[in-house]
Amino acid sequence: MPPPVAAGAPRAARRIVAPLAVAAAAAGAFAYVGAVDPNEPGHYPVCPLLNLTGLYCPGCGGLRSAHAVVHGDLPAALGANALAVVAYAVLAVVWVLWLVRAARARPPLRTPAPLWWWSLGGVLLIFAVIRNLPFGAALAP
Repeated sequence: MPPPVAAGAPRAARRIVAPLAVAAAAAGAFAYVGAVDPNEPGHYPVCPLLNLTGLYCPGCGGLRSAHAVVHGDLPAALGANALAVVAYAVLAVVWVLWLVRAARARPPLRTPAPLWWWSLGGVLLIFAVIRNLPFGAALAP
């Protein structure tokens, strides 16, 4: 005779499907970037802003940083795009919070206020400007 299943188990499993699906998609993307080296030309499209203007956008070097993270080379990842590495860490923490809250049947995290989104946009703009100036060359990929 099989052991009894808790009545809430199917509901708990349904609650964590979305966080697990997002984790699987992110793991698949990182695995692909880890396997297909962005440092070799021809594997990924060139950044349109860099191609047209010669300026680095906030995302330039993001694939190379992801490749370096997958291979455990944190200094290379930070050199390629330090902001992307910080974003990977922040998104991992947010994902863990989402998974724990879903597993415990707690409401999801609140949507950030518009001020938060404007602040994020400001940080991205400042990062993009600084990495294109001579004194910010250390932030360029």
